[in-house]
Amino acid sequence: MRLLHDLRDSLLHLAYPHLCAGCGSDALTTDVPLCLRCLSHLPLTGFERHAYNPVDRLFWGRIPLFAATAQYYFSKESIIQRLMHGIKYGGAEELASFMGTLMGRQLALVPRFDTVDALVPLPLHRSRMKKRGYNQAELLCKGMAAAWERPVWADVSERNSATETQTRKGRVARWQNMEGRFAVADPARLEGRHLLLIDDVVTTGATLEACGRALLAVPGVTLSIATLCIAAS
Repeated sequence: MRLLHDLRDSLLHLAYPHLCAGCGSDALTTDVPLCLRCLSHLPLTGFERHAYNPVDRLFWGRIPLFAATAQYYFSKESIIQRLMHGIKYGGAEELASFMGTLMGRQLALVPRFDTVDALVPLPLHRSRMKKRGYNQAELLCKGMAAAWERPVWADVSERNSATETQTRKGRVARWQNMEGRFAVADPARLEGRHLLLIDDVVTTGATLEACGRALLAVPGVTLSIATLCIAAS
């Protein structure tokens, strides 16, 4: 039976090649969306093991965080840029979940994240959710939860108004654009909890700060932040 199963998979692979999301080469017959070469070349930051890392410092004097990290460096024309484009604009939902699994495996090894009670994806406004069809931060959370055994609380925070794109804005303009845009839907559920706020990328941190402020307004909340990537300096 095993031989027949392998033969079937091989025939399916010939008819429908499973291509790597990073380089477009053959990614074999597994459910992993990246080839071994691309997996081995993902630019890990190692921030999760160190306090006072660049993500942590980004929020100094803005919101109090227990811990903060980003898993990979983002740079132009890099594998991470290609993966991010697929996740954000190319409908690559399985890729987003897989990258979340890698994040979850990494954080599960770090004691300072042991006290996290739940994963909270940065919410999208319903208009953008309708246009895109999914929230990439929530998909990252689901992948993380599968590897790390933490619940995903996607309904505790909401974006109460749409915003202009942040891409071309500076730090102050981004913060002004996001001020007061988030609300907490279920405060009682969050009281006394350690929440890990998740997004795909951190640049100025304005969006994460705005959502974090809303969560920290709930009594007893401890907040940490983790993103898939951060711009390489």
